[in-house]
Amino acid sequence: MTDLAVSPSNPTPVKWRRAAAETAAPALGGVIFLIAWEALVTHFQVSRFILPPPSAIIVKMVDEFPSLLSALGFTASITLCAFVAALVSGVTLGVLLTQNKQVERILWPYAVALQVTPMVAIAPLVVIWVGLNRVWLGLMILAWIVAFFPMLSNTAVGMKSADHGLRNVFSLYKATRWQRFRYLQLPSALPFILAGARISSGLSVIGAVVAEFVAGAGNATGLAWTIVESGAMLDVARMFAALFMLSAFGLTIWFMMAKVQHALLSRWHESELVQEG
Repeated sequence: MTDLAVSPSNPTPVKWRRAAAETAAPALGGVIFLIAWEALVTHFQVSRFILPPPSAIIVKMVDEFPSLLSALGFTASITLCAFVAALVSGVTLGVLLTQNKQVERILWPYAVALQVTPMVAIAPLVVIWVGLNRVWLGLMILAWIVAFFPMLSNTAVGMKSADHGLRNVFSLYKATRWQRFRYLQLPSALPFILAGARISSGLSVIGAVVAEFVAGAGNATGLAWTIVESGAMLDVARMFAALFMLSAFGLTIWFMMAKVQHALLSRWHESELVQEG
């Protein structure tokens, strides 16, 4: 029975052990880091206005959890909406660009220009254009700009990565444009699209944070503005509490996208197949 439990036909225990080992290692490293941080700050009597110990940060997080959670909700709403918008628009435009060479030549330079334009330069314009009473929409647009290009670029590259031998086979059997897209280009592009989605998920968090920073005083109520406000009041423990919540949120999105990528690719793509040994 024991042999059957870990046989290739019943790999569940092996998967559970591997998942537990992958989770335990970074968790243990984090605990050691926090213990060392607490010990060093206490030993050298570092001022809490410079670097508070983890215990003070945890206390601050518990004390102000409702307000921090509300701020997280504001930043999360911007991040998730911007990410979904980048996902839909990036994939759609990436597919359209690769279907027509002339359209790609015309539009691609403008997509690159949008990517390389500093957000700090255009943020005040976007906020003014959408109106000061719709700041949330302006912040979402700014975060979308940051997250958009990786989706567009990866989709376009993926659509062009289909095997040329298979392209010839589809042409030989006179496949329609839809059949070529559905059964050849889209499966070939899927790993690239999912890789772009993981990048964009992280960039959408960065975009939301930077957008809040440049929106101006009183125009944002998310975690990024909480950090700015706490810094002005020299409440460094609150700054770290907001930063930890922001990092935890970003990691959550990243790992969720990693799970989605594994679920969609694990049965057939080399990047997600379990390596023997």
